[in-house]
Amino acid sequence: MTTPRWVVLPAALGMLLVALPLAGLLSKVPWPGLWELLTSQSSLAALQLSILTASVSTVFCIMLGTPMALILARHGLRWLRPLVLLPLVLPPVVGGLALLFTFGRMGLIGQHLEAAGIRIAFSTVAVILAQTFVSLPFLVMGLEGALRTAGDRYERVAATLGASPTRTLFTVTLPLVFPGLLSGAVLSFARALGEFGATLTFAGSLQGRTRTLPLEIYLQREADPDAAIALSLLLVIFAGIVMVIAYGKGRTRS
Repeated sequence: MTTPRWVVLPAALGMLLVALPLAGLLSKVPWPGLWELLTSQSSLAALQLSILTASVSTVFCIMLGTPMALILARHGLRWLRPLVLLPLVLPPVVGGLALLFTFGRMGLIGQHLEAAGIRIAFSTVAVILAQTFVSLPFLVMGLEGALRTAGDRYERVAATLGASPTRTLFTVTLPLVFPGLLSGAVLSFARALGEFGATLTFAGSLQGRTRTLPLEIYLQREADPDAAIALSLLLVIFAGIVMVIAYGKGRTRS
């Protein structure tokens, strides 16, 4: 297929739109004091909390998203897909409010949990829930696509040989689509790591408990711009690594 020459210009403009802001960020990085800024107590606490909560939320995405992707790919419930993908188009703040009105002190479920002495809002658990809420569609989309591409012929062969549906799932289906599962998990982790709006609304910004790296960057933006830039660079590096891993798995899958 021959590509029209005129598409080069808008393609180049699009690449510049992505590359120039990154170049602007790099131009402001305080390189001499970078290590000191990244290893400050508040920065390390935020980084540790972000990695912990993003890892746990990714595990939840795998546990919940894998069955969801199977249902969508194998049973074609089209009405379910818009619901699954809704967090992708919702403003993060709206997602945070929805979680707050569900699990907050006076929320739909939260009021009953509060009566039992369980408080979720403005806790580390709230961070994990917010991250899972916004990250889940990334795993479901990636895995559903891999399942549709793989088809179900090997599963039907396993069934004719007497394998149970559960055994077929763990010995045939999941190994077959593992690159897609891993790619979706990596993207979910990256989305969870960068989550801001839903976390701030539902979990607040309590140092050591709910203040993740994006929240630390936001708070340092006025108090210590150099620290905010240094932490932003750290997130960009993380995002770059994630994209390399996800793209590599996509190439392997193809």
